[in-house]
Amino acid sequence: MATQTRGRGRANKDGGGMVTADAPNWPSLVFDKLREFDVCHVTYVPDSGHARLIELCHAANEMKPTVLTTEEEGIGILAGAWLGGERGVLLMQSSGVGNCINTLSLARVCAFPLLMIVTMRGEWGEANPWQVPMGQIAADTLRLAGAIVYEVTEPEAAAPAVEAAARIAFNGNLTAAVLLSQRMLGAKLFKD
Repeated sequence: MATQTRGRGRANKDGGGMVTADAPNWPSLVFDKLREFDVCHVTYVPDSGHARLIELCHAANEMKPTVLTTEEEGIGILAGAWLGGERGVLLMQSSGVGNCINTLSLARVCAFPLLMIVTMRGEWGEANPWQVPMGQIAADTLRLAGAIVYEVTEPEAAAPAVEAAARIAFNGNLTAAVLLSQRMLGAKLFKD
């Protein structure tokens, strides 16, 4: 059963061509939750939606960030970290969910905790049609693969959703994904 957080976001345009949500410092609050759960391995494919969170993880001495070539590599790294007694998180964009489909079975069959934080594309105000197909089915795809999915549309709900997902993943050896809505993050705008 998925828990969903839905709401209305306010948006404004900044000088960089990005529509951003008026929000508290959600990356710092999410980072604090990761620290509370002793997450030390942070695997990610670079993504502007996760940029601030990634910066915070790189600055933390107790965290070991790993840049991935493709998202499914993170699942294998986090499996090894768990076997070594350490916790981790996979940060990715919704387009990377499709890359992980086969590898998600590793977490399910081997019953190790997998925590994922996914920045969404292909939804609210998307300007790139290539992002739409996976963005529209990412949540359902993760559910079909056995993940517990928390959808977040309000910035202030991001940290509580990460806390809930971390708790169920690490205490139940389950897969949990927090999907951060494009409405919350802001739509990337491309100019001609």
